[in-house]
Amino acid sequence: MNNKVFILKPSDGKPLKLDTAADIEPHIASLRGNETVEEIRLSGHTFGIEACKALAEVLKTNRNLQAFNAADIFTGRLISEIPDALAALLSALLTLEYLHTVDLSDNAFGGRLADTLRDFYSRAGPLRHLLLNNNGLGPTGGIIVANSIRDLAALKASSPAYPPLETIVCGRNRLENGSMEAWAEAYAAHKSLKTVKMVQNGIRQEGINALLRNGLSKNHELQTLDLQDNTFTITGAQALAAVVTNWNDLLELGIGDCLLSARGGVLLGEALAQGKNKALKTIRLQYNEIDIKGVEAIKRAIHPALPKLQRLELNGNKFSEEELVVEQMREIFEHRGFGELDSLSDMEEETDEEDEGGEDEDDDETEAVIKRAEEAENANVPQEKDEKVDALADLLDGAKIA
Repeated sequence: MNNKVFILKPSDGKPLKLDTAADIEPHIASLRGNETVEEIRLSGHTFGIEACKALAEVLKTNRNLQAFNAADIFTGRLISEIPDALAALLSALLTLEYLHTVDLSDNAFGGRLADTLRDFYSRAGPLRHLLLNNNGLGPTGGIIVANSIRDLAALKASSPAYPPLETIVCGRNRLENGSMEAWAEAYAAHKSLKTVKMVQNGIRQEGINALLRNGLSKNHELQTLDLQDNTFTITGAQALAAVVTNWNDLLELGIGDCLLSARGGVLLGEALAQGKNKALKTIRLQYNEIDIKGVEAIKRAIHPALPKLQRLELNGNKFSEEELVVEQMREIFEHRGFGELDSLSDMEEETDEEDEGGEDEDDDETEAVIKRAEEAENANVPQEKDEKVDALADLLDGAKIA
């Protein structure tokens, strides 16, 4: 095993249930005073309060720790256990001056744990990569976390020793429109971000508009943006088209399952055709109600404005695989010698009536569009782990901790 990486992995391979200091001691004895270890991975095991406190004391001695993975470490724990256990760990992590990556994903925090997260994120000067995916924060918890990330920007600005924040992953957290103003402020405060992923958060078009125009538009070094499985409609598409040209270094754009709309596909294609995104390698646009006009606009952007494009995902939109433009796109990729159009195995062809009235339907953002968005979100059945996280997060929000 690499002596710079510590992985909690028992000999029998089974998940550990560590309740007390005595339970955890034999597993972390090698960490005490270990200044060689740079990464610790605890994911998949479950820790009680006393075990976390014991681990926290050991973490303080790992002076050169750079990455801490504590994803999915509270499975089966009582609601009353998680706050104190988490606080013990995060307090210890604040003492480590080289810690740049912290992964707390897949833990059922809910809004009740947001204050504990705030105390950590607002003070974590060395942090570069923030991973908080599938924690059931909700809009209220999302506001608290976003505000703490905004405050972190002020702390980083106070000292040249602190590196810029580069990554925020906060998907499947039910953030919704209610927290988007706070998130926009957080992103605007950190103009250095390179990776932002906020998939499946129930964000509607108004929230997307605020997020893009008031926040992410300020991140000119952005390389990866993934907002899949939220709801854009024409409002969000207009915002995306307006700001995408700000991201000259963008490598991956993920907006699949977002109801971009027919006219939205055209707007995005026209924006990309301006040649401001020449670094783009991957575009995910599946299931967005893009019609033939939209795909033709996207094709015009591929050559010559997107010379490095390697993957274009358009499955599940509203044009036929037999259209000439599809063959033309494939020929462009073939001529380059790299790149591909994904399989178009689930296309929804437009009828003549839809084709004739398409633009009017785009202009009128009816309740039917929103209903389809809700149906699309409900159709994405989460993994069992996600269901458990959401259920416990709901309990955390509603329960009084003794």
